Amino acid sequence: MYGKAFAPEYQGELGTALGVNSSYEEVLTTASRAHAEAGTALERSRAALAVAEANRRLGRVTQAGDAWRESYRSARGAGDRGAMAWALWSGGTLARQCGSLPLARRLLTHAVALADGSGDRLAHGYSLAGLAETGRIQGDYEAVAELHEQLLEQGRAHGEARHMVWAMSGIAQMHRNTGGYDKALELFEESARIAAEADDFRGRAWSLRGVADVLSVQGETERALTLLSEAEAICRTMDLASALAYNHKMRGNVFYRAGRYESARETYTLSLREFREMQEPRGEALSRLGLAKSRARLGRDQVETLAELDALEADFTRIGLRHARDMVIAFRAELTAQSAPETPAPRCDATTPGSPAIPARS
Repeated sequence: MYGKAFAPEYQGELGTALGVNSSYEEVLTTASRAHAEAGTALERSRAALAVAEANRRLGRVTQAGDAWRESYRSARGAGDRGAMAWALWSGGTLARQCGSLPLARRLLTHAVALADGSGDRLAHGYSLAGLAETGRIQGDYEAVAELHEQLLEQGRAHGEARHMVWAMSGIAQMHRNTGGYDKALELFEESARIAAEADDFRGRAWSLRGVADVLSVQGETERALTLLSEAEAICRTMDLASALAYNHKMRGNVFYRAGRYESARETYTLSLREFREMQEPRGEALSRLGLAKSRARLGRDQVETLAELDALEADFTRIGLRHARDMVIAFRAELTAQSAPETPAPRCDATTPGSPAIPARS
């Protein structure tokens, strides 16, 4: 049995004023007021943490960066290792969102160490989960598969639905990326069910996107689009700018797989603009790949497409996205194989006019 989802990143008085489904504009307003009224360093740290998370979710990365650093400085001034861990968790999550995966690993590793020494179980669990997600995004599945399973067990042991959804959807994504579609679908659907029962709307939106992805791969286009529409409504209600952009990117994927290349091009163009506005290079690069593939299917000059694929491969290598880099390589190979001229087989027909006569065996 799992309890209702809660948001431990909203601490102190903010924990009673805000919930997991509070819109991020509401979080920003409430946390900013709490920060202005804070009377201690720890209160300032907690308020700045909520400000950082709201700005990050709204795609305002500069403000988010300033806020998590202030949260860390205030926590350090208060001598509270748990609060310091939460601030570094926020900074590591922001770094991952911005495509700085090595920095994300460093910050989250420090967060784990601080949380471990503080006795704050939730800060420790969230920091571990952040490390697991960073490794998964990089495609380092062997290194983080066991960590995901540990987080899953922790979620079950403590009845924490939000952690269950987080870990389960991460495991599902690894199955999906390695071709285990049936298992991925089972886990994504279970994750969406747990999120719904726990009133974790944000977790449900992410889980529905995973379900839609797998259904699309299996050819169920219309069901996938319906689920994405449900997830989009949640994202808009909660001001989930990043999740909405990824939802649009996934809708582009669904259109592309269905051969609806013009719709795919339009949708990838939309998600690309959204990711650029929030300075999220990972999502931007993934949208650029989808756009390049759609344009290629619509007749774009192959030389231009290959040049863009080269640039994308370099970007994915720099960011550290192994799975995405493999997709670039696979599409390039597909394009070049299609355009390679056929080499005629050597003609060795003895009846070909002008060919020398083959002497009869005596």
